[in-house]
Amino acid sequence: MAQAQVEVSRAKAAALRDTARRERRQQRLVSAAIYTFLVLVSLPLIIGYGWLILNSFSTELAYGVWPSGFTTKHWRFLFQPPSAYYPDLWRTTWNTIWLAIGMTITVVAVATPTGYVLSRMNFRGRSAFLALTLVLHAFPGITLLIATYYVLRFLGLLNSIPGVFLVKAALMLPLGIWVMKGFYDGISWDVEMSALVDGASRIQTWYKVMLPQVMPGIASISIFSFIYGWSEYIYVITFIQDKNAWTLASYINAIVGDYRFLDYGLLSATALFYIAPVLLFFIFTQKYLMKVTIGGTKGGS
Repeated sequence: MAQAQVEVSRAKAAALRDTARRERRQQRLVSAAIYTFLVLVSLPLIIGYGWLILNSFSTELAYGVWPSGFTTKHWRFLFQPPSAYYPDLWRTTWNTIWLAIGMTITVVAVATPTGYVLSRMNFRGRSAFLALTLVLHAFPGITLLIATYYVLRFLGLLNSIPGVFLVKAALMLPLGIWVMKGFYDGISWDVEMSALVDGASRIQTWYKVMLPQVMPGIASISIFSFIYGWSEYIYVITFIQDKNAWTLASYINAIVGDYRFLDYGLLSATALFYIAPVLLFFIFTQKYLMKVTIGGTKGGS
């Protein structure tokens, strides 16, 4: 009898080991399939960035495609003085930073309290306002170029960085408001009611209780706004003609010039200089993008 029980126990243990091995094998196959898919999807990006890096240090393009030779002359734009064709690179870089940061501050300053009001307060026209923000977000911003141009000219904001980031912030605000509303919706009413019962005012409750809990949402819209501001091109070349107010988008546009005489090495080096800060910024802040919510799920989880 005891021998039979031992045999049964051994058989069960062997079955469990076989099941565990099959599960591990399946997990490895699934992981391999996922990583293979990710590599295949990422391959065009890897090749593109690799080509930019190689071309920025190459003397020529063999067969018009493959970089060959080695040189650092394409990076001379980092040290060359301003000219009639190219503005001061570092002033242009500062203008780009000013555009991205100005847009980020404007969006966060407006979307954060607006999202709280729309989430926690009932007032006449609330539903219409929410619907209007969705319509504005879906409306193509490029169709507003002419109207926006006349508005900025009337306000005296043409050829200025504030004029561009105010327009971009206005187009970004609907998304920012909805994102922040989703984060506020994810906070239990009990938390807010407890603060109000303890004698805190609405503003104190928002600032001391609610705001710390929606920091992931603020970080998310800040990241989106900074990236959109840094990479802006259409509004910059439309509203800014003064070279002293150029951004890196305008700088690269000037480098392109006549495509028949385009220096692809210089263009590659400049493109890398342009995309490197925002790429690094995204790499170090991407964890906050995983927390974006637009519905009623909890934002701080």
